[in-house]
Amino acid sequence: MSELPMSELLLRGARPWGAGHEADILVRAGVIERIEAGVEAADAEVIDLSDRLVLPGLVEAHCHLDKTLYGRDWVPHPAGDALADRIATERRLRGELGTPDVDAITALLERMVASGTSHVRSHTDIDPALGLSGVAAVEAAARRLDGRVTVEQVAFPQYGILTNPGTAELLEEALAGGVGTIGGIDPAGIDGDPVRHLDVVFGLAERHGAAIDIHLHDGGTLGTWQLELIAERTAVTGLGGRVAVSHAYGLGQAGEADQERLAVRLAEAGVAVVTGAVYSFPVPPVKRLRAAGVTVACGHDGIRDLWGPYGSGDMLDRAMHLAYRSTFRRDEDIELALHAATYGGARLLGLPAYGLTPGAPADLVVVDAATPAEAVVTRPARDLVLKDGRVVARSGRLAP
Repeated sequence: MSELPMSELLLRGARPWGAGHEADILVRAGVIERIEAGVEAADAEVIDLSDRLVLPGLVEAHCHLDKTLYGRDWVPHPAGDALADRIATERRLRGELGTPDVDAITALLERMVASGTSHVRSHTDIDPALGLSGVAAVEAAARRLDGRVTVEQVAFPQYGILTNPGTAELLEEALAGGVGTIGGIDPAGIDGDPVRHLDVVFGLAERHGAAIDIHLHDGGTLGTWQLELIAERTAVTGLGGRVAVSHAYGLGQAGEADQERLAVRLAEAGVAVVTGAVYSFPVPPVKRLRAAGVTVACGHDGIRDLWGPYGSGDMLDRAMHLAYRSTFRRDEDIELALHAATYGGARLLGLPAYGLTPGAPADLVVVDAATPAEAVVTRPARDLVLKDGRVVARSGRLAP
């Protein structure tokens, strides 16, 4: 039986990230009511945090739950290094391996919750051979978590739209059925026609009031040119603040002058950037993007699937990879990676209230670390995790 939300909960002696001092956190009806020293609440259940650091609930802004093999017997990775190899391998083997697998998705979500993740954006494959089975599987797994985590899906055309007839119609069906974000993938590199690809993606978004999140692996000037196309479409359609580009390898490869120019362009248009900082693929310039006002979020990308055997489901681990790949060494720079795994992800998802502030949902993560940078580098156990004021994990384990 799951723990019920406590009507009142007082976290005593906390060190909230950004507060600069110890404070008590009073939670009522799932919401942060007060963050200040010396709070008294006679009827509240008190938890002594003993100078523990408190972070807001972590945000996994880019993963593929429907693909995961998490929690199953080890599957050797058979694909080659090229993107086309991984796509072909997945298409060939996913039926044989029974993905999407609700049990595997559930196991991964449980791991995410125990690690402090409160919100997940998952890109779910939409394809004529699969129909909307991935959407249904992710929804079923999320229901099993019983409110411990919020899962948002992206209708994702993994194998292309124009080159894979029937996909556009299924994308529309997914949006009509309640999926809130439309995806895209390499408008030039996979679909071979950036203008028509973006016509479909932005057209569906406008018709259904959906957000947009486009995978852009295309590198070099081809990739940066498509970034400019996406920024232009975003500005023209008035969808600023609801459009994201994931990966953006071309941006990571661009020279400093082009990065500066593109960062300003993306900020003006309201286009976010999401990175996984995976393998040796180029990482967008986090510090430059943030300085220009671009929303930057991060996520694992694939986790233990046919695209690769890696991924822990722990967003502090992902923030560490982002900081490391960005060669961040100073505490304030390392915190930029943590920001991407928290506030940046929350802004990407359009959460109306979030963070360590009165009035926000009490999505909280407690760790034994002196500073946020130490939490990123050492990835300590999550002593306590709250979702909407409910204790959902203790000591790195899911609460019963």
